[in-house]
Amino acid sequence: MTTTPRWRALTHHHLIWPVAVLVLLLLVNVPFTPDFFSIRMTDGHLYGSLVSIVLFGSPLILVAVGMTLVIATGGIDLSVGAVVAITGALACSYLSDQTDQGALSGVLLAMALGLAAAAVCGLWNGFLVARMGIQPIIATLIIMVAGRGVAQLITDGQIITVNSEPYKLIGGGYWLTLPFSIFVVAAVVAVTVALTRRTALGLLVESVGGNAEASRLVGIRSRRIKIMVYVFCALCAGIAGLMISSNTSAADGNNAGLWIELDAILAVVIGGTSLLGGRFSVGGTVVGALVIQTLTTTIYTIGVPTQTNLVFKAAVVIVVCLLQSPKFRAKVFGARRSGAKGGGTPDTSPADAAPAPEAAPRMEVS
Repeated sequence: MTTTPRWRALTHHHLIWPVAVLVLLLLVNVPFTPDFFSIRMTDGHLYGSLVSIVLFGSPLILVAVGMTLVIATGGIDLSVGAVVAITGALACSYLSDQTDQGALSGVLLAMALGLAAAAVCGLWNGFLVARMGIQPIIATLIIMVAGRGVAQLITDGQIITVNSEPYKLIGGGYWLTLPFSIFVVAAVVAVTVALTRRTALGLLVESVGGNAEASRLVGIRSRRIKIMVYVFCALCAGIAGLMISSNTSAADGNNAGLWIELDAILAVVIGGTSLLGGRFSVGGTVVGALVIQTLTTTIYTIGVPTQTNLVFKAAVVIVVCLLQSPKFRAKVFGARRSGAKGGGTPDTSPADAAPAPEAAPRMEVS
């Protein structure tokens, strides 16, 4: 019987439960929106609920992918929301001062300034964690608090609006009938997978997360690895910041990227990456981010009251995490299977039936 081992291998895959929950959430929307799965072509662009989920979930996917590598090293980055705000504020502030906001050179320079600021934030976080030995949650909390204040200083506490078609392409434009942001996300995910799974980089990141000191002793430059992942995470947040400000053609230093760090951490955990560091899954993180975004869409579709949507969202996340826990599944589903055999008496294997070895004689000192 080869079916049973294959089925067991499938049910024990780390992505089976997140994918199952994602499919279930999508199906829940059908009774409330009968054409939920329909995709239509309008003016050469594809529209539909599925396209919207990927479109609005693109910034979260980017931030979560960067967060995955940070968590894989045993760290955490709470500053990504502030980095999103800083990047968008700096890019839009520069564009708003240009006489021709549609000039491609000006748009590219604005993007470069925003991403450079994001890289500096990531370098600062990495320096505090890797060189100064500060706990990641404290080191990144500095920019989480101060960074949003910097974003509001850049915008003078106002919402800066821009009118630039090239800039709008990043988060609100279309290319080849699909939202351009989907191609940006696909490119970032593909590069991340290629670097972490086709080279030794992924193994180095996992080894640092497993035991940074042991990795250093065997010759791995764990400090450089940590700095690198924090810079990469900040760059992913910077691209997300450009995407969010581009989609709205405005920069809001107070609300842009607000609490996105929490959704990113949830997406990473749902995707199967442990917060203790070590092995990680980029594909699982993408699925986890889609679960979070689909859940947000479902909340509005089924009409959950605004004052209770966060509680509803938290409840679903708890269910997903419990289903993904091997210990929880062993206690719940394992108990049912053992109770179904022999009137509740668990099967006894030959190893279990073997007599216990005699205890070693104790040495008495007179």
